[in-house]
Amino acid sequence: MLRLPFTGQGDLAAALHAVRDALQGHAVVGLPTETFYGLAVAPDDTVAVDRVYTLKGRSAEKALPVVGASIAQLESLVVVPEAWRARLEAAWPAPFTVVLTATARLVAGGRTLAVRVPAHPLLRALLASVGPLTATSANRSGGPALARADDVARVLGDGLALLLDGGDAPGGVPTTVVDLTHGVPRIARQGAWQPPPGWGVKGR
Repeated sequence: MLRLPFTGQGDLAAALHAVRDALQGHAVVGLPTETFYGLAVAPDDTVAVDRVYTLKGRSAEKALPVVGASIAQLESLVVVPEAWRARLEAAWPAPFTVVLTATARLVAGGRTLAVRVPAHPLLRALLASVGPLTATSANRSGGPALARADDVARVLGDGLALLLDGGDAPGGVPTTVVDLTHGVPRIARQGAWQPPPGWGVKGR
């Protein structure tokens, strides 16, 4: 496993080169987000997505969330309702994940896909160059999400080609997940972000 620093703009060029090599080899990358570390692969790469499921011990019925640098980038994967576009643009970047209708059936998801623009500037800069990536939590299924690069290396290092070491991630609670695919928007998971009252989002 290659381990590279990922804490400042000066680390971006080497990280981009290594991530591109890993993606080309259908490999799994560990990287920091604004909450915990995540496992990143191209969401349309069958081989790489299967490796994530195997590494986590996760059921293939559970879709993998995807992060992108912007709404414009994510629109290659999901349909953004016009009624929600301004709200999402105002809210993102944030630890706020939205379930939307997928534009095509991806191996990382199904008819719907959970997406967000992460509140991690260096990660967004990387995504702007390489495209959307999965960002499922870096842990074994059923285990705690990991906020320290050393823990990711210890628990999952045997299945990673690359670990971008951003130091300790904030941890705490995971992202808030809001489902917009059933008419009335509903909180699927309450987390680090609180929907504004005027949004009309229903609780679980």
